[in-house]
Amino acid sequence: MNAPAVSATRFLDPKTLLAIRNLELRARVVVEGFILGLHRSPFHGFSVEFSEYRQYTPGDDVRYIDWKLFGRSDRYYLKKFEDETNLRCFFLVDMSRSMSFASDTMGGKTKADYAITVAASLSYFLSKQGDATGLLSFDSGIRDYMPARNRPGHLHQMMLTLDKPASGQGTNIAAPLKRIAELVNKRGMMVVISDLLSPYENFADALTQLRAVGHEVIVFQVLDPAEIDFGYTNSSQFEDLETGSMLYIDPEKIRSEYQTNFLAHQARIRELCNRQGITHQVLRTDEPLELALFHFLTQRSS
Repeated sequence: MNAPAVSATRFLDPKTLLAIRNLELRARVVVEGFILGLHRSPFHGFSVEFSEYRQYTPGDDVRYIDWKLFGRSDRYYLKKFEDETNLRCFFLVDMSRSMSFASDTMGGKTKADYAITVAASLSYFLSKQGDATGLLSFDSGIRDYMPARNRPGHLHQMMLTLDKPASGQGTNIAAPLKRIAELVNKRGMMVVISDLLSPYENFADALTQLRAVGHEVIVFQVLDPAEIDFGYTNSSQFEDLETGSMLYIDPEKIRSEYQTNFLAHQARIRELCNRQGITHQVLRTDEPLELALFHFLTQRSS
């Protein structure tokens, strides 16, 4: 099923949304605004099939293919059994100090602010559908872990846990990803929310392992526009947020090298995700937060 395009112009400016101090209220504003937009667009209606069917994957029993739906959509879908109707979704959220970065254009709204709002909004949406959500936040080690639940008070506790400042030093993505693979025995969905600004080798094997044990994996790579465009012009001191070291840099002299290295890093991430069947989506912090929910639901309905 092809999802129609969604115009971002009706969504709230992210700086306006992130100014809402209460995380749970912020998440509700994102979700309710997005749902209102769905009811006004051709996208409305796909959620029925999202709730009741899942797409065929190699290895599934072909006896359970819905052939009538195949005749209408020319795609293979399996009717969900009652015990697999409810999704178990874990949010793996990077809270290392690199996530505390915010360029001048973002008015102090950091990548961490954006990342936790994405996790909170998706958790809010899924909990309203009756799905179970869990959390693992990390920096150089595991910070907080909450098993996937859908019970009174669980969502509120997740919001409180998410709403902690990014204060760690280095990033160690491999350890938490490997730990969640050990902790979660039943197949589910793993949503990794990180800037992925660490050496490729630090996370490639761990992401591969999550897929190897049967989880569906979505990676939301949260980046500040300055990290993508590197639009700095004046020579100044730059701080490495994870080590605290200071470097005096002339942006004009290193821009070409920076962009070459950044694009090479991004290309390796895309190639890994394509090879492993992992959904990878870059989220710029100057883009509407509702787009994360749109990308999430588009992936679930494709």
